[in-house]
Amino acid sequence: MTQQIPSTEPELSGVRNFRDVGGLPTADGRRVRHGVLFRSGHLAHATDEDAVFLASLGLHTIFDFRNASDQKLEGPDVELPGVRNVNLPLSDPADGSEFWKMVRDGEMDQLREILGGDKGANRMIASYRTIVTERTAEHSQVLHALAQDSVPALMHCAAGKDRAGLSIAVTLLAVGVEREAIVADYLESNAKHRRYKVRRSGSAASAYSPEVMELLSPLFDARAEYLTAAFETVEETWGGVDAYLEQGLGITPETRELLRERLLD
Repeated sequence: MTQQIPSTEPELSGVRNFRDVGGLPTADGRRVRHGVLFRSGHLAHATDEDAVFLASLGLHTIFDFRNASDQKLEGPDVELPGVRNVNLPLSDPADGSEFWKMVRDGEMDQLREILGGDKGANRMIASYRTIVTERTAEHSQVLHALAQDSVPALMHCAAGKDRAGLSIAVTLLAVGVEREAIVADYLESNAKHRRYKVRRSGSAASAYSPEVMELLSPLFDARAEYLTAAFETVEETWGGVDAYLEQGLGITPETRELLRERLLD
């Protein structure tokens, strides 16, 4: 083990980007309770030891935001005894399997064409905005489930950065976590031991050249501008978080209070 990680955050061999969201502060001085809300990358490659640890968390529900293409590529999540698995596919920021095939196999000219300049970052920003406006039913389902009985819960997608990151952000907004704290937690996905591993076809050094990695970086980075774009979309579309939650997601003040009771100290 080369990476020193605090003992409260285990280094899982086959699961990237795992962490407890506990400890984040709310605007009214409370904090997210430890042990009730977790986030990670996919669980398809979890080792036996990883599975033992995940089972020890006492999870009620795992929310998997991957789509069918993701699951075909990576495989299904490891089965954990007594845990409910809910698959709620969200928009893939990279637009599905064909795009990821290009990421893995594409030649330099193709990568420059589709990702050069600001194209990669703009693609990510547009996808975050789209998830906010078009995936209200899924986010509503998650929040209602958490308010009813679904904690402790783990939310994940493929890398645990974009789709899971947005769903965690929506949950934290609903219980009043400070926006700066939400962004700070989101940016933790950039830590070396958490990042999704870029996989390219071929073993030649050119497949991972500095230019290739620079072109791909917008897809694999957690950037504050992405999450900020999501927050701006909430403001532009609904006029604020309260209206977004009530009108966009159908979350009543009573449901928000239940969420706070379940998730906050």
